[in-house]
Amino acid sequence: MENVTLKRKLSSYVSDKGYLKHVPDDILFEVLVAWENWTGSSKEFYATLGFTHAQMASLIGKAKRLKREGHFSDEDFKQIKISTEQNLNSEHATVTTSVCGAAELVLPGGKLIRFSNIDFLLDYLKKSA
Repeated sequence: MENVTLKRKLSSYVSDKGYLKHVPDDILFEVLVAWENWTGSSKEFYATLGFTHAQMASLIGKAKRLKREGHFSDEDFKQIKISTEQNLNSEHATVTTSVCGAAELVLPGGKLIRFSNIDFLLDYLKKSA
């Protein structure tokens, strides 16, 4: 049913000669999302929208280019701010992380273990638990 509304939106941008002209970026994004979620063949996708491969190829190509250039915001992506240094203290150890992704684990007795990647720290903690 989603393609029916997309078909109606696209049909308003068809020229007298049958070309899709001046399609806005938000509709290009909808076309790209519908295309990426489509599980059938490309011919079936074009048929559900009521257009041919020649009509849709440039739209999908333009939408992919706009996505690569960052014109479409990713809804799943959420930027987080990380402080320059964060300390986690417990009675057994102190963990210090920095912006670069490295972490230091200070054990009782003054022992220090440095991890170049947070994933290594997590693996260490899982194995030692």
